[in-house]
This record gives sequence, structure tokens and C-alpha cells, in this order.
Amino acid sequence: MTRLRRTATAAAALAFTAAATAVLGFAGPASAHVTVNPKEATQGGYARVAFRVPNESDTASTNKLEVVLPENAPVGSVSTMPVPGWTVATEKRKVDPPIEVHGSQLTEAVSKITWTATGDAAVKPGQFQEFPVSMGPLPKVDSMVFKVLQTYSDGNIARWIDDPAPGGEEPEHPAPVLTLAAAAPEGAAATPSTSAAAVATPDDDDDDEGNGLAVGLGVAGLVAGLAGLVLGGLAFTRTRRESTTKA
Repeated sequence: MTRLRRTATAAAALAFTAAATAVLGFAGPASAHVTVNPKEATQGGYARVAFRVPNESDTASTNKLEVVLPENAPVGSVSTMPVPGWTVATEKRKVDPPIEVHGSQLTEAVSKITWTATGDAAVKPGQFQEFPVSMGPLPKVDSMVFKVLQTYSDGNIARWIDDPAPGGEEPEHPAPVLTLAAAAPEGAAATPSTSAAAVATPDDDDDDEGNGLAVGLGVAGLVAGLAGLVLGGLAFTRTRRESTTKA
């Protein structure tokens, strides 16, 4: 009986897993794609992001990565962190109007970053690699969509270039998206503290009334508790007397 119950439980668990896979769309390595991490940053600030590149091939290695920065959201300062075994090159384009960075007007901005593997540094099957980038000041837009080309050693190219779908569904080859939140207004951080202090420090009269009410409720509760204790004792004594009389 126990063995049958265990078998039924295991079968139910497998059925549940299969159903979850079908309903929620869980998938294996084929669903992995290039992403940007973290996925959120603040407008007007600087951010360190990393393009995370998983290898989806079972036989070939990723030996080249090309990241195209969005034309509608140029960034004045873009710098890369060295990745062991990889060379990096950047391309620039003219921007109009110019980008203001620390009081300077820049007429060019980085448009593309290309990493190329050397020697045995390519991303092999079952591995992933991150390519860090520092950029800013970030534009005042809701998001930055990066078009990415991932080249494999067998010549195949994975094109992660699809824009986000309006309905929220993930496209077949989604491009990495960095969501940009508006910067908090100056002085906004001090407002909650002031409000909290006002709430935490009421008027003296209110404080006295609150203390008096608390004391009154405490005394009333104590009296009620003692009364209940006395009544309980009397009932217990009466029960014992009755039991003794009957005996």
C-alpha cells in the first residue's frame, strides 16, 4: 500500500511539472539570450552594466559580440572593462544636437562596441561570459534598447534585435533592454523624514491624553482579570463540594 502511494505521488509530481512547463512556457537552453544586467538605471546618472552572453550552441563557441547603442538615446561617455582573452573596439557617430557632459558639448557618441575573442577565450558550449560597460550620463528616456549580434565559430550569427512587444510578450529574438527611471527631485528624500518626525513627535497634550487612556485601559484590564480569577476559583470550589456531597 505504501509503495503504491509513493508511486502515485511521484506520478502526480511529474504530471504537475509537465503541466507547469506547458502552461508557463519553461524551456531549456534554447530560451537563453543576451541580456543587460542590471536591467534598471537612473536617468542622468552613470551606470555600470554587463552584457551577459550565454552560449546556445552544442558544438560551436561564441567568438564575437557586437553591441549597437540606440540612436535615439546617445550617451556621452562609454568605457569598457578589459575582458581576459578578448579585444574590444568602438565606433562613433555624429550626434545632433550635441550631448552636454560636465559642461562640454560633444558632437560624437559611441554607436557600437565589438568584442572579439583571441586564442582559446571564446565562450564554449555550456558557458557564458559577461562584458562590462560604464556609461553616462544616461539619457532622459524610458529605456535603451541595444541591438546585439552574437557570432559563433561555425559562422552562425544569433541576432538579438527584436524590440519589446507592445503586449508584453517576449519576442523570438529579444534585444537587451535597460529601463531608465526618472531621477528623484532635489529635496524629495528629506520630505519623508520630516513627515515621519512629525508623526513620531505628537503634541504634549495628545501624549498626556494617550498615556492616561493607556493607563485607564490597563487598570480596567487588571480588574477584569482579577474578577475572572475569583469567579473561576469559586466555581472550582463549588464543583468540588458537590462532588464530595454526592460521594
